[in-house]
Amino acid sequence: MTDAILQQRERGLLTLQLNRPDKKNALTRAMYTQLAEALEGADADADIRCVLIQGSSECFTAGNDIGDFLEQPLSDLDSPPFHFMKSLINCRKPVIAAVAGAAVGIGTTLLLHCDLVYISRDARLRMPFVNLGLCPEFGSSLILPRLLGHAKAAELLLLGEGFTGEQAAAWGIATEALGSGEAALAKARAMAERFEDLAPGAVQVTKQLMKSVDREQLRQVIEEEGALFTQRLRSPEAVAALSAFITRR
Repeated sequence: MTDAILQQRERGLLTLQLNRPDKKNALTRAMYTQLAEALEGADADADIRCVLIQGSSECFTAGNDIGDFLEQPLSDLDSPPFHFMKSLINCRKPVIAAVAGAAVGIGTTLLLHCDLVYISRDARLRMPFVNLGLCPEFGSSLILPRLLGHAKAAELLLLGEGFTGEQAAAWGIATEALGSGEAALAKARAMAERFEDLAPGAVQVTKQLMKSVDREQLRQVIEEEGALFTQRLRSPEAVAALSAFITRR
């Protein structure tokens, strides 16, 4: 067990806090596993009404821990990051994200699968997959072109261009942009607590209806992306880019 993921339960709310500040909350295999198991536990617990995922008021997550990737490359679709992805898209309970500071790679793509996202206006989001010799993951190659149109999605995925929390809200990636990280975390918690007073069955059925239309296609795309992502991790392009990233850091 690691304290890199802090779990706090208050009434019907489970908060999962990324807590690795010295590494900008970069996600390791162990952290993915803990997040996945917590989501699965919340889904099976009738007393949990909502899950809140957050970092600190200064940083959400820098994405995957690159050193972890190089030391233990993903081998198949049962690897911890894919376990987490499946747990998030299968979660029947509402999932809310509170985002401030950096949200890189999966720190951005996981937001596409949350039900509500509250973000600081100056948050910095980026999906630098191609820049690292990799390819999009977590359904982003399907969702972003549909949400933003091909041209804007291409700018974000092919060029790895960054964008702000204010832009994320304007584009529909986030629910609302707030004036500070503290405000984003506070608003996310306030909205999460509202689910404690709503009929849980009705909430779950509504979420199911909203997600059901593209569920099978999304799962297929996530698997296709995942298979290509694991291949790319072993490519000379990715090894060189990831090693250069570690050296620069």
